[in-house]
Amino acid sequence: MKRILLIATGGTIASKHSTHGLSPQIDAEDILGYVPQVREFCEPVAIQVCNIDSTNMRPEHWQSIVDAVRTNYDHYDGFVVAHGTDTMAYTAAALSYMIQDSVKPVVITGAQKSIDLEITDAKTNLVDSFLYAADEESQGVQIVFGGKVIAGTRAKKIRSKSYNAFESIDYPYLAAIQDMRILRYIPMLPCRRRVRFYRNMSERVFLLKLVPGISSKVLRFLFEEHDCIIVESFGVGGIPASIADEFYLLRREFPQTVVIMATQVAHEGSDMTVYEVGNRIKGECKILESYDMTLEAVIAKAMWLLGEGNLEGMTIEEAFYKRVNYDIIFDGLK
Repeated sequence: MKRILLIATGGTIASKHSTHGLSPQIDAEDILGYVPQVREFCEPVAIQVCNIDSTNMRPEHWQSIVDAVRTNYDHYDGFVVAHGTDTMAYTAAALSYMIQDSVKPVVITGAQKSIDLEITDAKTNLVDSFLYAADEESQGVQIVFGGKVIAGTRAKKIRSKSYNAFESIDYPYLAAIQDMRILRYIPMLPCRRRVRFYRNMSERVFLLKLVPGISSKVLRFLFEEHDCIIVESFGVGGIPASIADEFYLLRREFPQTVVIMATQVAHEGSDMTVYEVGNRIKGECKILESYDMTLEAVIAKAMWLLGEGNLEGMTIEEAFYKRVNYDIIFDGLK
């Protein structure tokens, strides 16, 4: 039987009620104890790397998860990360860049209800994740949640309480899991190189969410204090007149700052060439676009590229548009 390592990090799946609300209190071994049926098809082992609400998840915790996978990579056939749902999509995207070309699956899962409750999605999600991690055809970083298998870079939490909390954005589910059977829809991308692990993630990345009438007063601070600014714009992407003049000025003053245009719209991505408010500034200010990438993937990829620094001879633009774990599908890139 396959040996599968459970890496517990906290989250709702590990929570119990306290005076001030739910907080992670159930450890890795106890989580495993709630799903004894997984021993029928794999040999599970559990470790704890942290026990936090996923609201508190930071790059240093991602590093701990990566270190746990790397240290144990030769000793296990797959990995299941038990995680809170609120930042699960960010962690799945980050791990997609920090663990690349893995022929062994790294499955991230969690729950909307604690595993110690009588009515909960935790046990089903956990069993499905072990089943997927133990399957011969599984590889790479994915989320398994609500019977769906989602590529690590394509996931977004779209519901705050329902069991079907996650959706794959502008890309099909890789598989579904029903009645202990894996129904595969998308073939796995072949791993062309030996597995690579990365640890460095820059925190000098800022997300600027545009609102109608936004003031330009904050822009100088953002350019002075960050190496990358991701603009979460309206629609297909553009800079509003209320901040355009200051934005142009600061872009010329800080040409080394990476600027990426993303969109507040969940589906169909950006296209700055459509309207004047986007087309003009893209050409004059050297702005990258997210296209069909999820916002979580854009943020994680920027943190990874700036943190690692070694782009294998590529420019930031070339490295940003190099596909990793299904993160960008748009085929109009030059």
